[in-house]
This record gives sequence, structure tokens and C-alpha cells, in this order.
Amino acid sequence: MVGPERPQFVLFGSSIVQFSFGNGGWGASLADLYARKADIILRGYSGWNSRGALEVLEKVFPKDAATQPSLVIVYFGGNDSMRPHPSGLGPHVPLPEYIENMRKIATYLKSLSDCTRIIFLSAPPINEEKIRESLSDKFHDLGRTNDACQLYSEACLELCREMNIKAVDLWTAIQKRDDWATACFTDGIHFSSEGSEIVVEEISRVLKEADWEPSLHWESMPTEFGEDSPYYPVGPDGRTTVNLSESTFQTSNHRSKY
Repeated sequence: MVGPERPQFVLFGSSIVQFSFGNGGWGASLADLYARKADIILRGYSGWNSRGALEVLEKVFPKDAATQPSLVIVYFGGNDSMRPHPSGLGPHVPLPEYIENMRKIATYLKSLSDCTRIIFLSAPPINEEKIRESLSDKFHDLGRTNDACQLYSEACLELCREMNIKAVDLWTAIQKRDDWATACFTDGIHFSSEGSEIVVEEISRVLKEADWEPSLHWESMPTEFGEDSPYYPVGPDGRTTVNLSESTFQTSNHRSKY
């Protein structure tokens, strides 16, 4: 553990989480937004479903940890929605079990501390044709369809309403863009930088609108070591320094969206 201690935001999910630091991903964008404000911790497991997540929940989020996360962003559902394989193998989880698994995950995360906040991401749409082009040589019939993704997305959102959990409706948000099917994915499933931008916008909107105390929106959080310093570069007046603690040389346009 390094100090000073910052709030921890944990990204917990399947490959959409694991890959979120590549290709201009949404995890990397959050880490940029929250530089010197919160630590973005990646717990992504490619290929996993809600059943596997439930099995390791206590290992990923031990109740006796010295510090509990301030925020957990959870994504499972796309793999669960895949058709069952005749062999009995594969990631498919029946819809009723998926709902109960996600309920158990939410209940457990809520029990970590009174200050742990939760956001669930619902299953996004996919580009079925692109999946066949990109992944058919790697897997035997992925069996992933938009019809199934929509069912699991709606089930996740309904559970969130029932349990009073904040949610991002990725199924709807991604499809607001006219060219979503070609622009938002690298392989038909995983997000391109354009798709990730939508994810960050939606997460930021939820964080900004939430009535949580303290607020977890990046603009409302204190900057670590944000005080003025004589060691900063000297300003144009030649007598004072320029505080760079919230420098936006590379990210001013990027941050203004969120």
C-alpha cells in the first residue's frame, strides 16, 4: 500500500472491464479523470460470467480489508446471455439465475461499508456480423445475439430499480449513435475508443446526478497535494508559480465532456 490513501474505485467484471485500459478504453479514461483524486483498480476477468464472479466475490472484496472501496462499478451479463452449449460447458447462465447472482453480488457489495457505492452496467448491444468475422476462427459458435443481450440488459436494469442501485443502460446509450454498430466496437463485442467514450460519459452522468455524500464526481473531489508550491514553474509575472495540481494540458477538451 502506498500513501497518501485515496478513495478506491474498483472496476469488476468480464472482458469489457479487463480490456478497459486498452484502445483508449473507459477504464483508462476514468484513471485520467481521477488522477490525484481516486485510485482506479482493475478487477476484470475475460470470459467470466456472474456465476464465476459470485464464486470469487469474497476474495476480490474481503470484508476484513483495511480499506473498503468508495465505488464499485460492476459489469456481467454479456457472457451469461450466450446460448447454452450442448456439452454443458461455456459461459451461459439462465436468466433467472443471472438475476439472483447479480442480486447476491449487489447485496454483498452493499455490506462492505456504509460508504461503498455501486453502479451496475447493463449488457450493451453487439455487432453480430463483426463477431462472426473477427472471432469465428477462435471459438466454436459463440452463440451471442442482440436479442439475448437485450433480455439480460433489461433484467439487470429492473434489478437495479428494485434494489435502488445506480445503473448505466449501455444497451440504450450505445445505440443513440447512428453508426454504433461499426464505430463502437473493435471486434463486435469489445469497445473501441468511441464506444468507451460513451461508457465514461454515462458513468460520469450517474456520478454527477447521484445525491451521494461525499460526491464521487471528479469535479467535486479534492486533489491530492493541491496546495501552491514554490517548486512549480514560475508564471508570466516572474514572481509567483503556476499551480499544476489540476493541470489539463492534455485533457482539457476531454474533461469538459464529463
